Amino acid sequence: MVRVRFAPSPTGGLHIGGVRTALYNYLFARKNNGQFILRIEDTDQNRYVEGAEDYIMKALEWLGISADESPQRQGHFGPYRQSERLNIYKEYVQQLLDNGLAYYAFDTPEELEEMRRELQEAKASNQQYSAANRMQMRNSLTMPSEDVEKLIAAGSPYVVRIKLPSDEIIEVNDLIRGKVSVQTNTMDDKVLMKSDGFPTYHLANIVDDHLMKITHVIRGEEWLPSAPLHVFLYRSFGWQAPQFAHLPLLLKPEGNGKLSKRDADRLGFPIFPLSWTDPKSNEVSEGFKEKGYLPETMVNFLALLGWNPGNEQEIFSLDELTKIFNLDRISKAGAKFDIQKANWLNEHYLRSMPTSKLAESFMALAKQEGYSCSMEKASSIVPLIIERCTFIQDLWNNGWYFFVVPNEYDDKTVRKKWTAEAVNVLKLFSSLIVKLNTPKSEAIKETLEKAATELDTGLGRVMPALRVALTGQGGGPDLMGIVEVLGVEETKKRIELAIDRLKV
Repeated sequence: MVRVRFAPSPTGGLHIGGVRTALYNYLFARKNNGQFILRIEDTDQNRYVEGAEDYIMKALEWLGISADESPQRQGHFGPYRQSERLNIYKEYVQQLLDNGLAYYAFDTPEELEEMRRELQEAKASNQQYSAANRMQMRNSLTMPSEDVEKLIAAGSPYVVRIKLPSDEIIEVNDLIRGKVSVQTNTMDDKVLMKSDGFPTYHLANIVDDHLMKITHVIRGEEWLPSAPLHVFLYRSFGWQAPQFAHLPLLLKPEGNGKLSKRDADRLGFPIFPLSWTDPKSNEVSEGFKEKGYLPETMVNFLALLGWNPGNEQEIFSLDELTKIFNLDRISKAGAKFDIQKANWLNEHYLRSMPTSKLAESFMALAKQEGYSCSMEKASSIVPLIIERCTFIQDLWNNGWYFFVVPNEYDDKTVRKKWTAEAVNVLKLFSSLIVKLNTPKSEAIKETLEKAATELDTGLGRVMPALRVALTGQGGGPDLMGIVEVLGVEETKKRIELAIDRLKV
């Protein structure tokens, strides 16, 4: 059975790139009738942030990405928090130590800094803790075993490092990038167990992926340099490695470099799925949800950032994606984060929503602004304004004038279109519409045409003046529809008010 995992670290808000990784894992699992596991990698205690794990859960829930196994949904391979699996890691670290594939290192920070300085001065090709220099360092490879045992018994700080061989080629077969070969002489003896007793990512994710029977590791490109080490670790334990697929980076909209929070802030769009408050600085970062993006939008948008369906189709539901998603069509190249595409998709999904649901949202927005709106009225307003909306909150931004008499009038329209000729037609129109038995759009338009004809004026000279009188704006939705929703009495009142304010 296909089993994949998303393994975020609870160190802050979930970056939108991490959300895409979760989505691709989820889609791949569902496409192959497999299982999607959520595992929390909280071994870096220095960077752990309270509330971040709960945030991750809520973000995935908002997008409809449900895990088959997680800290909240226990399966047969738990625990699903790495901090609850420490004894497991210690067992496997000891196995590597016993087999001569890892070693204790007691080097102090000062000694490590001195090592790096000497390697830099010597212009060494590999300036890391590696096979080339480990025999000059303070570790269990260079010290008598009795001294090592004494230091451990005395509680001296140490780390456990992998012992990489010299002059070997390690190959990684990546499903997206093909074969990747690395010479071990260019690699370093990574730390597997830190001095606080917590494992590093390199050890913990290997052990967990094996024990949780992960078949495919689908993760970001930033982990590709670590993949050879991970393949070596699988080999060291005598395990079969899963298949790897390293996803392309999310790039800035300009395409020059990886997308960061700073870039998103600079360009005015979110970087997190939900709003996130930094517990240290109390800085609030607005999320895509709070900005007005729909979950359907984000799923569709993220799916197309680095993957394509092989045809011209651009609109996909989550269910549709689960049926057609595959790794073969994921690009090696980074994907530009085109926020305009996200906006276009949001417009599509917003306009596809049932009028009743949009009306409910409009009513809620009106209430927030202190106005009461019936379902009937909201249902009449929404069809008029929806084509001008990108986000839910735009409903109010485009429909406020149905409740508020404008205090200002579009200056350009007033200067060009507010004429004595137009005012005379508006006066006649306002006196005629109050006599209508059924003030519907068709009857309203006929009345306006009648007033214009009677005064020998073209409608094009009157319509802009009528709009600015009713809404204060120079453009907008169907004018007859606006009059119908406002009602004849309110329309007459606003025309008279505008005539009084805007002297010809």
